[in-house]
Amino acid sequence: MSENAQLLWKKYCEQELAIIKPMLVSLGFTLEQNQPQTGGERFLIQAVTTKSGQKLILFARRTNDNKRVVIKITRDKNGKKELVHEQKCRAALQNIAFAYQIFLSPKEILFINKNGYTISIQEYVEQKSPFLERPLEEQFSIALKAFKTQEGAHATTYGHLRSIAKTFGKINASQYLEFYQSFQKNIARHPFTNEHARALLQRGYEMLASQKEIIEQYCNFLTHTDFVPHNFRIIDNNIYLLDHSSIRFGNKYEGWARFLNFMTLYNRPLEKALVQYIKDNRTQEESLSLKLMRIYKLGELIWYHTKKLDKISGDLRALTEKRVMFWSNVLEATLNNALVSPEIVKKYERERDALRSPDEFERQKGLH
Repeated sequence: MSENAQLLWKKYCEQELAIIKPMLVSLGFTLEQNQPQTGGERFLIQAVTTKSGQKLILFARRTNDNKRVVIKITRDKNGKKELVHEQKCRAALQNIAFAYQIFLSPKEILFINKNGYTISIQEYVEQKSPFLERPLEEQFSIALKAFKTQEGAHATTYGHLRSIAKTFGKINASQYLEFYQSFQKNIARHPFTNEHARALLQRGYEMLASQKEIIEQYCNFLTHTDFVPHNFRIIDNNIYLLDHSSIRFGNKYEGWARFLNFMTLYNRPLEKALVQYIKDNRTQEESLSLKLMRIYKLGELIWYHTKKLDKISGDLRALTEKRVMFWSNVLEATLNNALVSPEIVKKYERERDALRSPDEFERQKGLH
């Protein structure tokens, strides 16, 4: 259960850090005392995201000038593949010939293989204030700029697709349906899932299947599948993208959908403003495409939390059950062309905060 998973993660961190610390010192970097990305629910994220492999995300200082850096380090086979993939994506993103604009990336300070480890070190991007603490108008402007940047990279020819598919990967309407159906079947088989949830997921699939042509119509755009504030930084109104492993070419509204689902919890006025922007400034088909992508991402999110249930117990199990129920409520509202009620959001926030561990509160601060 969760105690075993936590103990295994703690042991992994202790063993790895004993090796990593002197190795980093030899490279000219000293780890900071506080490492939020080794605590809280990080152990559970590692337990359910096996494709990315085990890795540590650490904060450090460069010895010769005290410059703050972010270090990703692993000796896991899949972890190494992910770090190499991220490096390729960072480079390729700056050279998409058919993109009108680009995201900025933190400066790469070192990328090296040493003693069986792959080590990726980038400068820490210090922003004046976190995204969610900025005025609503500024948040809206930044978010819109980010999505228009993604939309500016549209692969419209076979040559374009061939040039990007190997690096970023791509997904079409048929694959979206296949993935959603996989989420649906896995969730439906879990003992925690009730008939109402199964019916909601089925409605979601039927909606996606009936509008497959609309999904395909807005595919072949650059999109970031995990576009949320802790994956980017803002400096002088420029967007620095931190997570490059989640970039692919797919439906132009997949990034919007992930972002809006996040804002359901963290900023309702921004969620409403962006939804209204699409209604007022885009076609009905594009509004529908956004709704379809929100349904898809909610299915993905519900499965992400459902598959944790067998690995945990106690307060964390109770919290994860609340998460599954909350996102199911959001899915139901989305299917009904509505936003989930403020009462449901506030109730979930109270329950979440009562069940979260102190370590997880600290880790969440570290994300921003």
